Amino acid sequence: MNGLERITDRIQAEAKTEVNGILDAGMAEASRVVADWRARIDAETVGLTEKNRRAAAEREERLLSAAEMEAKKTILAAKQELVDAAYARALDKLCSLKGEEKTALLTALLLRASSGGREEAAFSAADRADGEKAVARANAEGGKKLTVAKDAAPIRGGFILRDRNVEVNCAFETLLRLQRAETAGAVAKLLFQ
Repeated sequence: MNGLERITDRIQAEAKTEVNGILDAGMAEASRVVADWRARIDAETVGLTEKNRRAAAEREERLLSAAEMEAKKTILAAKQELVDAAYARALDKLCSLKGEEKTALLTALLLRASSGGREEAAFSAADRADGEKAVARANAEGGKKLTVAKDAAPIRGGFILRDRNVEVNCAFETLLRLQRAETAGAVAKLLFQ
């Protein structure tokens, strides 16, 4: 081996050592970069997982709250329907009263509603016969001079008391509607104990 070959071999060996050093340093740097990125990914994965868990819990809470609110509205609507049905049934019962019971009720209403004693009472078509008896009884008991109107009032039951331009509405549906504001709470309490 001559001198030139030895120099060439030494340069190649030094170059190979230098290349191996650079490769080792590059591999170490690549491993460090990969480890850093893995750590970042792991941290972000944990952060996103926690964020998604909290978001899911909040959404579940909102949905549960909305479902509870909807259930309460449904229950309230059902209760309102039952209260409405109770008042409708009360009106039906009032309208279906017969004979002495109806006459006594109409008489009491006439005595309470009449202020001048000379009004005209327009009864529903169904209450006309009982109304005539009630007017006669109210006149006798209260010293009034009430009369029965020739026309029937367009109501389900009860009467409308007229005196010139003033009318007092004693229709059963009107009386129940007015009483409902005062009694709805008690009715609901009875129905939903």
